[in-house]
Amino acid sequence: MAFKTSALYCLAAVATLAGCASSSDVDDVRRQLAERDTASQQRLAQIESKISNEKLLEMVTQVEQLNAEVARLRGELDVQNYTLQTTQKRQNDLYSDLDLRLGKLESGGKASGKTSAAAPAAAPAADNGEASGKSADAKADKADEAGQTYDRALTLLRNREFPKAIWLLKTFPDKYPGASQLGDVQYWLGMAYAADHQCKQAVTVHTDFTSKYANHPKVPDAMRNIGNCQRDLGDANAARTTWNKLIKQFPGSDAAGKAKQQLAALKEG
Repeated sequence: MAFKTSALYCLAAVATLAGCASSSDVDDVRRQLAERDTASQQRLAQIESKISNEKLLEMVTQVEQLNAEVARLRGELDVQNYTLQTTQKRQNDLYSDLDLRLGKLESGGKASGKTSAAAPAAAPAADNGEASGKSADAKADKADEAGQTYDRALTLLRNREFPKAIWLLKTFPDKYPGASQLGDVQYWLGMAYAADHQCKQAVTVHTDFTSKYANHPKVPDAMRNIGNCQRDLGDANAARTTWNKLIKQFPGSDAAGKAKQQLAALKEG
């Protein structure tokens, strides 16, 4: 009986010790969990802060890139607007110049471009009279036809129908090889090409005109137009050379005065 009682006391003591040990372990575990939770929270906060900073930096970078792109586009727009305004001004100047020249042609009584028939020669022999008369009439008719074609081409120029005017002027020399308007026709052909934005053709035609008809009164104007076209083609150096040559060869001409202004504008640009 005494033995049984002692055993019971031992079991109770062991149970009590086991209970105490379990409570201590739980507290340790709880403490460790709490520490780990705190560390996790701190780490999470650091990660969130880092992510937030990285996102902020990325957003700032994107905003800077967008601002740079907007600035670039604004710059391009400003250049395009300036180019458009410059082109429109040059186009208006060209049209005004064309109208002015055509107006002078009319007021000077030279607009028709018609040539009068040659005065009849001394009375030919009787047997050749009829043939000579027919030949003279045919030449007069051809001259009138050439004058009418020339007038029609100038009318097309006034009406801004440049492709049609170009076709008439371009085919004129082949149809009327002996016409008195050949020099004027080539000059206006160059002007028509320039007005139609065909600058390369205008330079070619006017260069040939200044060479073939060196004494023609429109040579200074043709040289100025060559310089205009060279400038519009982007060859500023060639334009300067042409305008300086014009000023040197025809210093007192109206074209030379305008060329000086254009040279000054080219330097400012």
